[in-house]
Amino acid sequence: MAALGWLTSRRRSATARSVLAGEASAEAARKTSQDLESARRAPAPDGTPEEPAFPVVGDRRAAAFFDLDNTVMQGAALFHFGRGLYKRKFFDTRELTRFAWQQAWFRLAGVEDPEHMQDARDSALSIVKGHRVAELMTIGEEIYDEYMADRIWPGTRALAQAHLDAGQKVWLVTAAPVEIATVIAGRLGLTGALGTVAESVGGVYTGRLVGEPLHGPAKAEAVRALATAEILDLTRCAAYSDSHNDIPMLSLVGHPYAINPDAKLRKHARARDWRLRDYRTGRKAAKVGIPAAAGVGAVAGGTAAAIALHRRTRR
Repeated sequence: MAALGWLTSRRRSATARSVLAGEASAEAARKTSQDLESARRAPAPDGTPEEPAFPVVGDRRAAAFFDLDNTVMQGAALFHFGRGLYKRKFFDTRELTRFAWQQAWFRLAGVEDPEHMQDARDSALSIVKGHRVAELMTIGEEIYDEYMADRIWPGTRALAQAHLDAGQKVWLVTAAPVEIATVIAGRLGLTGALGTVAESVGGVYTGRLVGEPLHGPAKAEAVRALATAEILDLTRCAAYSDSHNDIPMLSLVGHPYAINPDAKLRKHARARDWRLRDYRTGRKAAKVGIPAAAGVGAVAGGTAAAIALHRRTRR
């Protein structure tokens, strides 16, 4: 009985951390979206996508939520961010080697391993401690131009644009640091981003997370919190992801879509008549189901990757 009580307590604690992470991410996303709106950049067209986007209709009570890694961007955004930080001498060759190994695991295994995520998070938080938020935001802009801009999937970009053209808000949802996610969202002309949030005091990172990385159930909690704040009807919203880890988020909305899906997500999506699209091979994945009204990750990337985490200043 004692063991059962301990397990129940641990599960409650994990749920509480997910909720805290989700609420913190939603709060940060709404603040940064105002900055993005005032400095909106019109994204340069990437050419005509090979396939038409899923149909989207105007609906102010709807929004779209996009996972980042392997859904919007090829590979892990944090890997490319780590490359940029190494170039700027934020960490040494030994750390880069471990970082590269974790990225290789992510690409080959196609899964976000919790143990690797924990290792990446702990390493990253030790490195970020003491750095200024503004410094890393500026570096994030530079690194996006150097390594990320040409890795955006044109097909997924077209899907996001279809929602924007219909007057809907479009949010990235990722375990990556919210600053990096916000940089990418801004460059793509999206509304904003939900990402992993870390604490800072006086604009300097403390080395502690708020809750936990925005991964799995925490993503769903972030979307739920944002939907409440934005007065959205989740049954009219859409979500896009490549990973079975995001099934909680996908299941939360009325219009879930599997983009470049891993094997588990593909199986799950087919069983539930979710729509699929695969841009990895240039072929058209089987589309399953018809949406009722198309109104519609991670710190797993690597060692020094979760560096630019969001400020949550103590008062």
